[in-house]
Amino acid sequence: MTDSVVIDIAREAFIISAKLAGPILLVSLGIGVVVSLIQAVTSIQEMTLTFVPKLVGAALIVLLAGNWMLTEFTVYVQKLWTAIPTFA
Repeated sequence: MTDSVVIDIAREAFIISAKLAGPILLVSLGIGVVVSLIQAVTSIQEMTLTFVPKLVGAALIVLLAGNWMLTEFTVYVQKLWTAIPTFA
């Protein structure tokens, strides 16, 4: 196994992790900003107020995009497993 193969595997792992975590993180970020704006406007400074909306948003993303996420990850793992004999 050469250095370039290891770098390619690591690069693909970072790309797939960004593709899978990105939607959840972006939704959580958006909900956090909206709730923070509401808290600033209403002067409600409760730290736990953002937890439930973020949890619901992340759950909705997993519910709506979970099939796509699982398919992407399965394709990546199958590609990696089929490439193992060529690494020697």
